[in-house]
Amino acid sequence: MLQLKAKKRTILGKKVKKLRKKGIIPAVIYGHNIPSESIEIERKSFEKIFQEAGESTIIELIVDKKPIKVLIHDVQRDPIKDDIIHVDFYQIKEKEKLTAEVELKFINEAPVVKEKGGILIYNLTKIKIECLPKDLIHQIEVDLSSLKEFNDLIRVKDLKIPHQIKVLHDLEDVVVSISAPKIEEEIKIEEKPAEVKPEESSKKEE
Repeated sequence: MLQLKAKKRTILGKKVKKLRKKGIIPAVIYGHNIPSESIEIERKSFEKIFQEAGESTIIELIVDKKPIKVLIHDVQRDPIKDDIIHVDFYQIKEKEKLTAEVELKFINEAPVVKEKGGILIYNLTKIKIECLPKDLIHQIEVDLSSLKEFNDLIRVKDLKIPHQIKVLHDLEDVVVSISAPKIEEEIKIEEKPAEVKPEESSKKEE
């Protein structure tokens, strides 16, 4: 299990700007029937963990030597610099179900793309699920090899998801669809310059 060190935070409010300048991110731990706790984490350490774990992997947060199992629940970024400025961690309970968004990993090549020039349209890249912590998965594979014709689709109901995991999506939602390539005539029509009427042309010359 991935581990991340943290410390209890006493600096609150607007003063947290001082922490950010030192490469420290202010954060909060909260959970169901659990009092929230203010903490601080090193930016570089968190970014490395976040890149690997995302928001669907349980990590062990070590707060002053005390291990706490959490999910990275919300990451706030500076709208201009895109730097991480705050993190929310959700403390889990082993026997309590949780909700999480799981990344979709698209595997294999779609025959309709390779053989007919089809264009893949990704309607969903994450799936929201509910399960016990022990059943949480990091990603769900989507096999594109079943897409052979332009009218083929992959829906949520087609995904191979363990039975102990509840999907919080409409099962008919489309994950991936196919768009037919543009034919040469369509391209020529789009590229053809707009016709200028004789009257308009004479006005421009004036």
